[in-house]
Amino acid sequence: MEFRDHGKKPYMFDIEEATIQNNNFRTTIWTGEKLQLTVMSIKENEEAGLEVHEGIDQFIRIVEGQGVCKIGETKDNLNFERAITKNDAVMVPENRWHNIINTGGKPLKLYTLYSTPEHKEGTIHISREDAPPHWD
Repeated sequence: MEFRDHGKKPYMFDIEEATIQNNNFRTTIWTGEKLQLTVMSIKENEEAGLEVHEGIDQFIRIVEGQGVCKIGETKDNLNFERAITKNDAVMVPENRWHNIINTGGKPLKLYTLYSTPEHKEGTIHISREDAPPHWD
């Protein structure tokens, strides 16, 4: 698997294997006009970070690890909270604040689809510190 953005042309790969092999916090695999796929690896006791995507629905699937998913209408009211583990899928409606927190003893591996691209084509964030917050 070549970890780069293969967007705007047909592309096929083993999504679970790519998600497991990815050791970057976030790697953009495919960016189209209306869809974007990224794979993520969240370290032990770390989190994706509280964020909101204006006008963008999001799908998240857990491939390895365990954690907690929090979603709410405001960043101070994350009233939807669920434990997440392998094979769980999370649907985040547009304009909802959300966070994924790794509570396990190994990296939490997931992939996510955005209904319109959220990140610049080709984005790679090696660590969480490299990823700019979405709420500034």
